[in-house]
Amino acid sequence: MLFVKTEKLKKGMRLARPIYNKDGVLLYERNSKLTAQGIQSIHTFGLIGLFILEPAEPVPPMTQEDILFERFQTMTVFALSEELNKLKDSKRGPKLQVIVNNILRRYGHLDKSINFIQNLRSKEDHVYKHALNTAILCAMITHVLNIKLEEQMDTVMAALVHEVGMLSLPKAVSEKEESNDAEKEVIASYKAAGFELIGRVFSAEPNIKRICVQSQKMMDNFKVGVEDKRFRPVMGAQVLTVAMTYDTMTAMHLNGAPVSEVAALKHLLNHPEIYAPEIVDALIESVNILVPGVSVELNTGEKAIVIRKNKENVLRPMVLGFKDNNIMDLAEKSYSDLEVVDIMKTMDNRCIIDTKTLREHGIHVPELEEAELHTGIAEESMEVEEYIPGQFF
Repeated sequence: MLFVKTEKLKKGMRLARPIYNKDGVLLYERNSKLTAQGIQSIHTFGLIGLFILEPAEPVPPMTQEDILFERFQTMTVFALSEELNKLKDSKRGPKLQVIVNNILRRYGHLDKSINFIQNLRSKEDHVYKHALNTAILCAMITHVLNIKLEEQMDTVMAALVHEVGMLSLPKAVSEKEESNDAEKEVIASYKAAGFELIGRVFSAEPNIKRICVQSQKMMDNFKVGVEDKRFRPVMGAQVLTVAMTYDTMTAMHLNGAPVSEVAALKHLLNHPEIYAPEIVDALIESVNILVPGVSVELNTGEKAIVIRKNKENVLRPMVLGFKDNNIMDLAEKSYSDLEVVDIMKTMDNRCIIDTKTLREHGIHVPELEEAELHTGIAEESMEVEEYIPGQFF
């Protein structure tokens, strides 16, 4: 499965994830081939990108639970967008508490891990979808940690509203892929204004603002390498920081492609000074990572498939090597020198050589002429390139 930005989509590519409208109605099924008209629609939706199946890649299995999870995300995010826009105008809508209750009812009492499926995001809705996913993660983590209901509800509510300040951020800043120092200061000021707004609207529940502010302080200290031993953030802030980071890293965003669950988990485990180990452990218990059927790359360069999950150390499962069908239990001492580097990014083993490399080795490659830019009737269909299997981005 590959992540492809919207501007690089081509006819013939197959969808790895379904596309729904705001009412949860299925528009494009998995395994659907993109057409020129479909790509135009996706541009209209403003999606950042899509997850695409490789030419020979089968459609990954999807349980009824997975389908319901995706539908819940789709249906809830539009209700959440209405409520957050009310909050932006200093109003507290009644549905916000209903959303918290729905999240807790569905995901705040689970005694099993789930496939945490990342949704498709656009420039317009990425704040809402990030807030919802972070809240779902907070609900699952707080349940594993056996946090009392009142604090669990405050943490989930804080996750839903923690980026309300970003909704007022000028598009010129919010839609930039790379922010300079001045723009980062602008972003920080809008976030701070959002926290003040939360404090006013939720004046009877001061813990919600406290969780948001302390989580932001944890992230700010981490970015500049400051370790304040006198700073004691509440549990909700620590949970929010882990959930927020995991979602940000594994979701599509304006700044680039998402990373794998393994890469995100390694980041969390490598920084216990900000991500409390017991909270990261609770995250591991909540979402499926390196389960049977996942293809991985080892530090030797060998490719393998997970055949048994390791509940004690999720990053050291039992795998089957593709090279010689050798079974390796990475939990055993005899394989202590082996480790999972990451989930395989592509199942295609063909070498990819760019035209610049070919020319450097004396191989003639014809230059492609730049297309002339024409502005004209909006109804004209845009030119969409045909997808050539094996061509990656």
